Amino acid sequence: MIGILTGMMVAAFAFQSQVMAAAEELIIADFNAGDKPNNIGGDFGVWNKDPDDSTQKAEMKFESDDALGDRAGYSIRLDYDVDSPNPAYNGFWMKLNGVDASPYNSLTFYIKGDAKLGFTKRLKIELKDKGNKPSAYIVGNITDKWQKVTIPFDKFRHIQDWSSLNEFVIVFDDQNSNPKSGAVYIDQIALSKE
Repeated sequence: MIGILTGMMVAAFAFQSQVMAAAEELIIADFNAGDKPNNIGGDFGVWNKDPDDSTQKAEMKFESDDALGDRAGYSIRLDYDVDSPNPAYNGFWMKLNGVDASPYNSLTFYIKGDAKLGFTKRLKIELKDKGNKPSAYIVGNITDKWQKVTIPFDKFRHIQDWSSLNEFVIVFDDQNSNPKSGAVYIDQIALSKE
């Protein structure tokens, strides 16, 4: 009888720990479905400043290179080219569907560069509030190995109300991207209590 009771208490504690851990992080996109939408029902894709300019582009594809090593999982590869005689910028957008970020304090994701194609060592991340006002942060020190990036919310200085976020954006531009063409992988975009 004591053994059964002890077993039940251990199981209850394990379940409670899982629930508490889940509350520490909200996965926005793990890309493991290999398709749209993201984990909270939001669409995503790539954008180009000037779709008529063939000297600049952004492309997206799902890759079976998961940041956490899940053999059935995916990440996305973003191929970019801002090597243009014209002002050039493009990137990736993801709808956040008004998600309430107020219980969290950080944006996290995994990133790595493509060693064969080359990659920029820095890029711009933007979050947009419910009024679609962008707030930017530059991520640096990108390598060809998966690494977790954690950006505290206070780095996004233009966002005052975290109760309803509209969009997550990655920007490649002719000022920050060096080299001006290449590819990066992104995975596990999340809101976290870091």
